[in-house]
Amino acid sequence: MDGPFEIIARDGGSRARAGVLRTPHGDVPTPAFVPLATKATVRGLVPAEVEEIGYSMVLGNTFHLHQAPGDELIAQAGGLHRFMRWERPIITDSGGFQVFSMGHGNVADEIKGRRPAGRQEGGAIVSIEEEGVTYRSYVDGSERFMGPETSMEIQANLGSDIALVFDECTPFHVDRDYTARSTERSHRWLGRCLDWHEARGPAGQLVYGIVQGGVYEDLRAASADEVAASAADGIAIGGSLGEDKAQMYEVVDWATARLGGPHEHRPRHLLGIGEVDDLVRGVELGIDSFDCVMPTRLGRHGVALVPDPENRWRLDLTTARQRGSREPLMEGCPCPACAIGYERGYLHYMARARELTAMRLLTLHNLAFLARVMTRLREAIIAGELAEAAAALRAGQAP
Repeated sequence: MDGPFEIIARDGGSRARAGVLRTPHGDVPTPAFVPLATKATVRGLVPAEVEEIGYSMVLGNTFHLHQAPGDELIAQAGGLHRFMRWERPIITDSGGFQVFSMGHGNVADEIKGRRPAGRQEGGAIVSIEEEGVTYRSYVDGSERFMGPETSMEIQANLGSDIALVFDECTPFHVDRDYTARSTERSHRWLGRCLDWHEARGPAGQLVYGIVQGGVYEDLRAASADEVAASAADGIAIGGSLGEDKAQMYEVVDWATARLGGPHEHRPRHLLGIGEVDDLVRGVELGIDSFDCVMPTRLGRHGVALVPDPENRWRLDLTTARQRGSREPLMEGCPCPACAIGYERGYLHYMARARELTAMRLLTLHNLAFLARVMTRLREAIIAGELAEAAAALRAGQAP
């Protein structure tokens, strides 16, 4: 094994690989989905529940935890693991996504090919300069600064197992010239992040560089080469991935095509992506881990993940047709919500009433569903049966 990532099996018909990511707080079998613990919690769940349904790692949000309760307070409490009572691996984002969302509008909409939904409420960018970004906090309106060194210091205080470098998450609607200049600046920030971490970073903390370049093949290729040539322990793919799924897969393909050969040993993470079909295709393209708010957010809004590709694997329990339904949430599902035997009519009633129990149950169900998807893909790679497993999942077979 060269570095923290060991590849144990490869798929002969694609770039997919199964592996093990070694971190100070334990191993992560890959490919893996990573639930969001944005504000030091996977919303509605306790750590033991997250682990029991199949997860080894969660993602904490650097920007939000810096705003409140503050990374220094978390450091005084013994770090993020101890603070939230999660003793397994944690990856933290850099804060760049949230900071630049205040200037560009809702970058999440852009990344996923949706129309912009306007500026993030409660905060605003004051200036973007070579040193970093000055912005107004959504907590108290105060003027604050975040740059490469700031981001790395916050993540050091949090004590995460994997830290992401500070970069600009460029959306789809900016032009090529801006994307090129932004990507070059992100490369300079990559160097500053790595320099800071080498001098002051916590022992054992891994650092992932981030590939940018928007929807331009040459910019993506150049960025992948730049990050791969750095001392980063792993490589994340971020920024705008296109107007639709076809373009998103093309953009990811451009990046992973440059990350083979001598760079094969680096773990690869796809930022902000978690739809079932996107996970399947991402694994085929050589992605090792993913993170996304989708399964937990859907659960809080009364939507369950089910094997139904025609409806984007979604079952909206808040619709009138579910009122009085005696059907189970999902036949044969072993998750805690389904094991109890709750019927759709009951979950409809609770979801419409915004009962916390419904939010918890559907969050558990959705995360358990995605955990089984990833286990199915991993086992298929190891068995040399990925093509068959991918086809079955895309056709609506239950994981």
